[in-house]
Amino acid sequence: MTKFIFITGGVVSSIGKGIVAASLGRLLKSRNYSVSILKLDPYINVDPGTMSPFQHGEVFVTQDGAETDLDLGHYERFTDTSMSRLNSVTTGSIYQSVINKERRGDYQGGTVQVIPHITGEIRSRILRVARNTNPDVAIVEIGGTVGDIESLPFLEAIRQFRKDVGRENLMYVHVTLMPWLPAAGEMKTKPTQHSVKELRSIGIQPDMLVCRCDRPLPSHLKEKLSEFCDVPVERVITSPDASSIYEVPLVLEREGLAQAVLDCISLEQREPDLEGWRILIERMHHPDREVEIAIVGKYVQLSDAYLSVVEALRHATIDCGSQLKLRWVNSEEVERDGAETHLSGVRGIVVPGGFGSRGIDGKIDAIRYARENRIPFMGLCLGMQCAVIEWARNVAHLEAANSSEFDPETTNPVISLLPEQEDVVDLGGTMRLGLYPCRLTPETTTFSLYSQEVVYERHRHRYEFNNAYRSLFLETGYAISGTSPDGRLVEIVELRDHPFFVATQFHPEFESRPNQPHPLVKGFVRASLGMSPVDDGCEASQESENATEFDRLDSSTNSPAEVS
Repeated sequence: MTKFIFITGGVVSSIGKGIVAASLGRLLKSRNYSVSILKLDPYINVDPGTMSPFQHGEVFVTQDGAETDLDLGHYERFTDTSMSRLNSVTTGSIYQSVINKERRGDYQGGTVQVIPHITGEIRSRILRVARNTNPDVAIVEIGGTVGDIESLPFLEAIRQFRKDVGRENLMYVHVTLMPWLPAAGEMKTKPTQHSVKELRSIGIQPDMLVCRCDRPLPSHLKEKLSEFCDVPVERVITSPDASSIYEVPLVLEREGLAQAVLDCISLEQREPDLEGWRILIERMHHPDREVEIAIVGKYVQLSDAYLSVVEALRHATIDCGSQLKLRWVNSEEVERDGAETHLSGVRGIVVPGGFGSRGIDGKIDAIRYARENRIPFMGLCLGMQCAVIEWARNVAHLEAANSSEFDPETTNPVISLLPEQEDVVDLGGTMRLGLYPCRLTPETTTFSLYSQEVVYERHRHRYEFNNAYRSLFLETGYAISGTSPDGRLVEIVELRDHPFFVATQFHPEFESRPNQPHPLVKGFVRASLGMSPVDDGCEASQESENATEFDRLDSSTNSPAEVS
């Protein structure tokens, strides 16, 4: 039978529940237990697909096309397990389901209430994941902070859940803050005590405390928390700040998190296999060199808006024995100041996804700068569409070339809706979401990197390459290195005579893992380090390693909301 671990957060938001959940998943998988992780989000949106990245960070897309919270990306990267739409639950989706049932008459005329109907729907969603995926352990993270009104139905639901599976088959983990007060010169336990008191007031006694702090937690404070919060001292776990989120599993392993969890839910203690993870951290802390890569976007004020892109780059740089240095570039500032002002000296340029017309010309200018100065370039989703527009304007000389998303009246819509999409008006009604196949073209950089004919990648977009211009692009030097299996949809474009210039309609960053970087991202990073993108291994030739920036530049290549 599946065991359930519920993770709540106290004192402050952004306490790190998602990383604790993902790290615990990693530790259990290292002991050969199968794991699934759910996120229960208290907002009333049905999903984050229509939310601004400034509000909620990136939208992570699962293989089955669900638009979800970015924590699901952490779950996948840490556990190397693909999540689905079942792993993301929001207040909005719960109420939508209950109201639909009421309208159908499923409740046979009864009064529909938060208890038992809303809480019952939440419990059924948790049980559905256990039935469908049959994991040894289901980890359930409850969003928000204990004490928030929005979280109350979820907390009541997990309290009731004891009756569904039995007290011996679940446990409650409370992640809380232990602040250090410089004036007093000590840590304070009182915020944690009050947070636990709040949990107890709704009938939940935590079985474990994970204490977030900026320094080790002294043993006498662990004993104090144990006494005041009625938690065994061996289940008071310290989670100090770490230089990288990927260190957290090893920190929590040393603290005995997994052993204490297995004891609590009566599962067999097994020896963990974390050698690969330790090697990852060792490589991360001992890079041979540094590579500066620019991310040119419109949401750069909030790095979480491009979280998966950053993590995918980090996976590739670790694999190549290098350290990632990011240069965040606002595409609107590129429009104002010119590309060279903001991009001079970088070794690689990434233009990530997004929606809406704001900052588009800045992205196009950045792509032109990468193409003309032979700086390795990778375009993702909107980045690919901007690369197509840039080529159409500056190489194919198509007057006023644009996407019909940005200029519905353009005479050269090189990016446009498919004919069957044009009459669909609902937001998200024309989105291509989730995993789709892509057939690769032999003798291209992309084919060499993947080393296979058909790949499956995750999408999140509406507009497509306009096939009316395909012949012109091929004649003027573009290579189409990936299409849908029927050849109808252009998925990947690249330039052959360039150190690395690849742009994809899909989002490769969603498939990257710390111990298995995505091949396209790794190829881009290798090129940014002055190496061949497709060679095995990551050792640069002496000539490439000693090349100066001057030498490189002198050589002759659902419908998200837009915040204006």
